[in-house]
Order: sequence, then structure tokens, then C-alpha cells
Amino acid sequence: MAEKQSCAFRTSIGGQALIEGILMRGPEKQAIVVRDQNGELVEKVEELRLIKDRYPILGVPLIRGTVNFLASMVQGVKALMYSAEFYPEEESVQPSKFERWLEAHLSSKKLEGAVITLSVVLGVGMSIFLFLMLPTLLTGALLRLFPGFPLWGRNLVEGLLKIVIFMLYLIICSKQKDIYRVFQYHGAEHKTIFCYEAGLPLTVENVRVQPRHHPRCGTSFLFVVIFVSILVSSVVFGIWPVTNAWLRTLVHLILLPLVVGITYEFNRWVGRHVQESRLAQILTAPGMWMQNFTTNEPDDAMIQCAIRSLELVLPSEKGKDAW
Repeated sequence: MAEKQSCAFRTSIGGQALIEGILMRGPEKQAIVVRDQNGELVEKVEELRLIKDRYPILGVPLIRGTVNFLASMVQGVKALMYSAEFYPEEESVQPSKFERWLEAHLSSKKLEGAVITLSVVLGVGMSIFLFLMLPTLLTGALLRLFPGFPLWGRNLVEGLLKIVIFMLYLIICSKQKDIYRVFQYHGAEHKTIFCYEAGLPLTVENVRVQPRHHPRCGTSFLFVVIFVSILVSSVVFGIWPVTNAWLRTLVHLILLPLVVGITYEFNRWVGRHVQESRLAQILTAPGMWMQNFTTNEPDDAMIQCAIRSLELVLPSEKGKDAW
């Protein structure tokens, strides 16, 4: 885990690593900065339109977590697709009949929307399958060999499987060559935000020495989602004993918005108190440790990209981005 970091204030600005670039999101706008194949920085800045401004109820605690999570996924997929355009794959395969049909029947804007929707659905679906359904089904199959196994033991085995599968997923991803550079940009994003929070000038030298593990990282968020799901499901299944694997899976899905909502509020609390609260530091330690697999040390060019993306989303009014 990274060393303690002095903090002048805590910012609500957050980011996401892309293909040879970074997305930063501030209180007023978001910016994508990508380094193209010629080594030049390409910038794209958009004003933020928050759904809670139109529907205030979606900004209520516990509800806003799921809403913000899905909105972040949609924006993240859009940003990834945008960054991928600067590094197109070689056209070695002919498009399939389905791809040709899509191109013939959908406008480019509708096609992009369809791809984004499909990507989000597949991403959420894969996460639900890997980290919720698979552990439940595996536990159910395993415990058929031990019909008298206590319910608390089943909850424990299921929870441990969730954590093991999540860790294996991160480790496998971290070993992929193409993902390594993305995780370097992830490290650059964290270091740049730390430098800004410390009140230091945003220079490569100042950013380079910052920690690459941040308590508000998405990796930590996903780990806490899994941990909270273990706690919530243990309470629910303790009150309402369910042994059928498919029914347990259905209950997990029903509880998921509550789990994400609790995790989001926890993440906000951590963002405010992790520097001074020993409890917050202990609770975030596992997620911080897991960032060893999802963040790598960046080079100076990546840091320059992160600095520029952060500069583009700084609010017009100083302090408006305070957490």
C-alpha cells in the first residue's frame, strides 16, 4: 500500500485510463486527452449534463450510487471507443454479415449508440456472472456433496469464492501486454490527482513522486461492492434461509442496487476521512492493495497527458470541486 499522502484538500475530480490517454471528469465538464500515433496530444472537452439535475430524486443517497455507476460506465465506454479510433486495428478480416447489416440499416450515430449499449450490457452482465452468479452456482454444486453443511458455512464459502474470482480476474488482466500500458495511464491519473490535492504545481517532476494508489479508485470500489454484497447477503440469508442456487442468484440480483448504493456512500465517506480516520484507512487497505494489479508506474509522456486532462476540467470557481 502507498505511503501516507499530505492533502491540502480533497477533490471530487476523478478519471479513467483509456487507450493511450485519460478521461478526467470535473464538476462542470469532462476532458479526454489522447496521445496519437504522431506523439501529439489530442483534446476533447465536453460540458457535463447530470441526470440528477433533471430528476432530483436520482441524486438521493443510496439511489445515486447505481445511477452514477451506470452513467460512468456509459461515459467510460464512449471514451474508450473514442481513444481506440486513434489506434485502429489492421483490416485483415472481412466484416461479418451481421456487421454489414448493421452498417446498412443504422446511421453512424445509432450504430454508435447500439455498440455503447451492447458494451455496457455485456460489461455489467459479465461482472454479474463472474462475481455474483458463478460463486453462487459453484457453491451450490460443491455443497451437494455435503447436504448437511450449515447455512453460515455456505455464506462463508460463497463469499470467499467471490473474492478469489475477483483477485484472479485482476491478476489475469494485469498480465496482458496491451493492458499494461492502460494501467500505466491509470497510475498517471492517480498521481496527478494526488499532486493536485497536495496543492503542488502540476509539473511532471511533482507528479512523478506521488503514490499511484488512490482510496477513491474504481478497483477499490469494485472490491467494496463484493465485500458489501457478502455482508448484505449474509444478513438476508440469515433471516431468510435460501438454499436453492438459482433462487439465491435471483436474490443477489435484486439486492445489487442496494449493494452498489451502500458502496457509493461508503466511497464518499472514505474520500472525506481517509487521511485522518484510522478506521477509514483500515477499511480501504484491501482495495488499495489490489491496486498493485491495476496501476503501474507511468512514464513522463503519460504524466503529461494526465496533467493536461486534469487542467482542462478544473472548475472556473476555485474550490468548487472540493469533496
